[in-house]
Amino acid sequence: MRAESARADEAPWRVVAALYFLSGISGLMYQVLWLRLLSVVFGVTAYAASTVLASFMGGLALGSVAGGRIANRSRRPLLWFAGIEAGIGATALVTPWLLGAAQHLYAGVARAVPDTMLALTVARLACSAVILLVPTALMGATLPFVVRAAVGRDHVGSRVGLLYAVNAGGAITGAILAGFYLIGGIGLRGTFLVAAALNAVVAAGAWWLSTRQPAASGTAPEPASSPTIDDHVTSRPAATGTTAQLVLLYFFLSGLASLALEVIWFRMLVLILPATTYAFTTMLATVLGGIATGSAIASRLLGRDRDWVGTLSRLNLATALAVLASLFALATSYAAGWRTSGAIQASVVAILPSAILMGLAFPVGLRVWTGEGGGAARDVARRTGVAYGINMAGAISGAVLGGFVLLPLMGSRNSLALAAGLYLASGIALSTRGQHRGRLLATAVVAALACAQIVRVQPDLFDVTIGRRYPRGERVLWREEGVQTTVSVNRAPGGTQVMYLDGLHQANDSFSMVQVHAQIGLFPLALHPAPHDVLVIGLGGGVTAGAVSRYAGLDVDVVELSDSVVKGAARFAHVNNDVLRQPSVHLRVSDGRNYLALTGKRYDVITADIIQPQHAGAGLVYSREYFELARAVLHDDGIMLQWIGHRPKEEYDLIMRTFLEVFPDATLWNGGTLMAGSRRPLTVSRAAFARKLADPRTAAALSAVGLGTYDALLGQFSGNADAMRAFVGKGPILTDDRPRIEYHRSLRDRETMVDLSRFRGEGRQAVEAP
Repeated sequence: MRAESARADEAPWRVVAALYFLSGISGLMYQVLWLRLLSVVFGVTAYAASTVLASFMGGLALGSVAGGRIANRSRRPLLWFAGIEAGIGATALVTPWLLGAAQHLYAGVARAVPDTMLALTVARLACSAVILLVPTALMGATLPFVVRAAVGRDHVGSRVGLLYAVNAGGAITGAILAGFYLIGGIGLRGTFLVAAALNAVVAAGAWWLSTRQPAASGTAPEPASSPTIDDHVTSRPAATGTTAQLVLLYFFLSGLASLALEVIWFRMLVLILPATTYAFTTMLATVLGGIATGSAIASRLLGRDRDWVGTLSRLNLATALAVLASLFALATSYAAGWRTSGAIQASVVAILPSAILMGLAFPVGLRVWTGEGGGAARDVARRTGVAYGINMAGAISGAVLGGFVLLPLMGSRNSLALAAGLYLASGIALSTRGQHRGRLLATAVVAALACAQIVRVQPDLFDVTIGRRYPRGERVLWREEGVQTTVSVNRAPGGTQVMYLDGLHQANDSFSMVQVHAQIGLFPLALHPAPHDVLVIGLGGGVTAGAVSRYAGLDVDVVELSDSVVKGAARFAHVNNDVLRQPSVHLRVSDGRNYLALTGKRYDVITADIIQPQHAGAGLVYSREYFELARAVLHDDGIMLQWIGHRPKEEYDLIMRTFLEVFPDATLWNGGTLMAGSRRPLTVSRAAFARKLADPRTAAALSAVGLGTYDALLGQFSGNADAMRAFVGKGPILTDDRPRIEYHRSLRDRETMVDLSRFRGEGRQAVEAP
């Protein structure tokens, strides 16, 4: 009879776990999609991303606490779960359309108080809340209702642990599907539909299961008087008093440390790996995979009776050591040669051990907090909601502190040590409440001494990578781990000065590189009949903006995403005309695309420093929507210059088709590497060009990049719009919804390089004024 009862209880439990796995897939997909969509409104700055993430976590926290209270009294938790999942899908599908309202609200605030960080942050929070609060609160409420439906009698610890593991496993799947396949393959809208379809499947499954289960009483069931399948487990009450306070403190600190660590680990990984969207997805999947593995292990252990407070203390101490050891693991993996092809290896070796311990600790903390057996099951849903809510509150703090405070003020190595210190402090505090306090305290002292020793001898990852990733013999002149990026300026053995952003080459002061960047700045000025107002998007080493500042009579606005890049550019004053000190140049540290969307100013010329389209977030400055924003702020005779470079043919075609979509009268220059877009057909005039050369300063600037004569300028013409269309043919374009190059795994051929030899010019008559 007892076995039959166990089997009857087991069947729905497995179905509920499967449904919760699918819920985890859709939840992570939504997180990726919402961060992407809201970056369009707020920009890709770290401040904007952290604000959005805080709104996301805040909704989860509120939903978890509220859901726990309701679930505790619910008679049909599966029916509630079905309704919640349906609500998530319905409200999430509406979020892309809510962006329009959010853009108007944010734009109004930004234009009214453009330089007020507090007001802009409040506006971001308000917009994020309008879009995310309902679906994220519903997502946060799922765990208490699932726990209420699946946990009965003496299964509290083991089943809650397994549910947590199953949901984290779904989250891994969602991260990989969205990051590696769906966004690049079917776009953001298509991925939204997939996630909503999963919600519908979960809702239907939970509803079907609820019709086959009898309604529960108003509170969770009392344990049976006869022995159960877990009759070896001793009934333990939920934590109270000081122990309860310390466990809740653990939930908060672990949420804070884990989110801060995601920021820190990613900043470290990009010193080894290219800063693409796939590097972040790999890191996130590793963290989630470790959590899922650790929680699954915990679910097998939590059916036993032991000192779980002491176990939680030891797990926190071990996590502190593992976090500190992750820096050694990254340094060792890099020394072993695991670079671009070793993203998974580096992430697994460095991050997975810490993540597994985190995954082990959370269900153990829940076991202590909720209790086991006896009357514990009656309050498990509410207590689970409270624990998860406090954990999410900590995560909000970690998301903000990690990028805004820790990295800029302390650097990645010290920030990592501080995050480890939070786990160490939690472990020490909990050791005072375990059953064997003497042994636990001794263990805590040993762990603290070991952590101190590791901190003392741990390497600087930047120093490790400098000898292998960068050309041999380079030495660091200056570097800064800023809010937005890590910037370094190095000196190569031949004397060349080089700028790296997150480990990737951005600029150097060699003659050939300076020429390329200077041409990007001066080419549109040579084409425009009488430029005055100029916008340069991206500063980099400052050469593009510096070349523009050499042209007489201009008013120049420069928008740069990272304050650290601004500081680094000051070290290239010898080749960038000391651009930051020029009275005609006005610098704004902001997102370039966001600036285009919000500015009321109009420009004669828009140009941009070189931004590689494969980098994470770069898809937003190669899309049709981006070029439309640029076109909208041009004067009627204005010109936008877009670097396209020499790249794989499929990438080249995508960028050129997209540009032609917005600028149908575009022209091609400099051997096919520069595109000039205009609101009306472009013509160049010998008389207008002669007037420019009458100013010695302007003449010198143009001559420095080989544009010192009218014939030299016309000699750089490579093709008109018809020639460009014939070259690329019909096909897909880049949009905010389909950032194909940034998600380059969706491309068919990334090996065949474009052949630009046909662009030898079509004759002067194509653009020359009569």
